[in-house]
Amino acid sequence: MRNVMALILSGGGGERLGVLSAERAVSALPFGGKYRVIDFSLSNCCHSGLGQVGVLAQHAPASLNDHIGAGRPWDLDRRQGGVVILQPYQTRNYAGWYRGTADAITQNWDYLEERRPERVLVLSGDHVYRMDYRALFLAHEQRGASVTIAVTRVPADQTRRFGMVTTDRGGRVRTLEEKPERSTATHASMGVYVFEFDVLGEMLRSRPVDLVLDVLRPLVDAGERVYAHEFNGFWEDVGTVASYYRASMELVQPEPRFQLHDARWPILTRDEERPSAIFSGHAQVEDSLVASGCRIDGTVRRSILFPGVVVGPGASITDSVVMADTVIEGGARIDRALLDKYVRVGENAVVGDGDEPGPAELQWLSNLVLVGKDAWIPPAGRVMRPSQIGVGGRYEDFVNGVVPAGTLVGNRRWFEEMR
Repeated sequence: MRNVMALILSGGGGERLGVLSAERAVSALPFGGKYRVIDFSLSNCCHSGLGQVGVLAQHAPASLNDHIGAGRPWDLDRRQGGVVILQPYQTRNYAGWYRGTADAITQNWDYLEERRPERVLVLSGDHVYRMDYRALFLAHEQRGASVTIAVTRVPADQTRRFGMVTTDRGGRVRTLEEKPERSTATHASMGVYVFEFDVLGEMLRSRPVDLVLDVLRPLVDAGERVYAHEFNGFWEDVGTVASYYRASMELVQPEPRFQLHDARWPILTRDEERPSAIFSGHAQVEDSLVASGCRIDGTVRRSILFPGVVVGPGASITDSVVMADTVIEGGARIDRALLDKYVRVGENAVVGDGDEPGPAELQWLSNLVLVGKDAWIPPAGRVMRPSQIGVGGRYEDFVNGVVPAGTLVGNRRWFEEMR
C-alpha cells in the first residue's frame, strides 16, 4: 500500500445536524462515548496499512486540527508520509473556498503530484464503519479498473439519501443516480472510491465541482472501467440527526450490529487523561456507555455519556447522548435528547418532554431535543420535543420556563455576554 494516497473529505458544514455541527466539522463530531467520527476512517487507514493520508477540511476546522494533531494515535506521525490537513488557501492566481468535493481535490492536486501515488483512495469523513481497504484494492487490481466504488445494500426507503448504483453481472457500474426519490437499485455508494491516479488527474483538468456528478457519472457514461465492490458489514452515514442518533443507540443494544470493543480491529483515537468513572451507591446504569471521568449519582438507561459528565442525585437520563463535561443537576430528567459539551441542566429541569411529532419542517429533528454547547437549562425549566437550543442558550430563551415544541433557538455568540 506504499503507492496509495488516501484523501478524507471532511469539509462539509453538516447543515442536517443542526446545532451539533455549528462550531465543528461533521467528521469532528463526538461519537460512541470517546471517539470522533473521523476516527473510523483514520483507523481503517491505519489497519489497512495506508501511510499517506490527507484530510481535506474547510468548515470550522479547529477541533479537527486539534484532534488529529500529528496523527500519532493512528501511527501517522511519520517523517515520510503520515497525515496532513489540507485547507483552502490563497495564491496570486487563485483564492476561494472549496466549491465541492471534486474542487477540494483539484485545489490540492499539486500536493498529490509531488508524491505521485499510483492510486488515490477517496473517503468520506462522516461515516461510521470498519473496512479493510486491502480487499477493495485487490478487487480493483484484479478487474483492471479505472475506478472502483464501494457499495452496500440499503433499505428501499433510504435511497433518497445516497447515490444508488446498478451493475451488470460482472460488477461493472451501469448507472449512478444521485439521491433519487425512488430507485430500483438496491446498493448505495459508500463514498469510498479507488481512482487510478492518471484517470483522476485527467478528469480534474476541467475543474469540476462535485465528485459524483462531475467526475464519476461522466466516467460511467463514457464507458470507462468503473466497477463496484460490495461491502457487507455495518456502515452508517451519520450526517443527519436521525442517522447519528440511530447509530449511537445501536451501540447500547443488547446485541449491537456494530461493536466498538472488537480487539481485532480497534478504533483508535486521541485519548484524554481522565480518572475512572465513579458510581455512587444510589447510581443505576442499564445498557449504557459511560466514559472516564463521569460521576454518576442518578439513573442512566440506554444512553451514551462522554468523559466528565456529572449526573446528580435523583436525576435520570434515558435514550440520550450527553457529550463531555455536561452537568445534570439533581432531579433533572433527560429523555430522547442530544446534549453537546459543557451544557448545564438545572435542578428538576426536563429536557425532552411531550410526544407531539412537531411541524413537518422539523422532521429532520426526528422528534428529539438538540442542545448546543455551553447552553444552560434553568432549574425546573422544560424543553419540549422536538426543539433545538443553540450554542450558549440561556434562561432568556425560555418563555415562562418552557421551550415549546417546534422551537429553534439561535446561537448566542461569546461576545454577546460582554455587551
